[in-house]
Amino acid sequence: MADAQVTCINKQPRDNPHEGITHLGGSNWKWPRLQVIQSIESSSNTFFTMVDGKRADIGVVDRPDGKYVRTHADGYYNDNLLALRECP
Repeated sequence: MADAQVTCINKQPRDNPHEGITHLGGSNWKWPRLQVIQSIESSSNTFFTMVDGKRADIGVVDRPDGKYVRTHADGYYNDNLLALRECP
């Protein structure tokens, strides 16, 4: 199992803070959101962000309208992913 740091995302459309993330990426990798979700759910890999030196783990949230990824640290969900730069 790998522990991968997410450093960038792609959103559609990019400027809308409420639309879904399509891809997550890091150093030399970029995966579709669905592949990240499947990897987390199967315990194949873990994913996290680092903001101001603080780690936030990425988890899967299952809602009636579908599954999405979200960061959480210290027992609280937050929106660290939405603040990341655009992936190339």
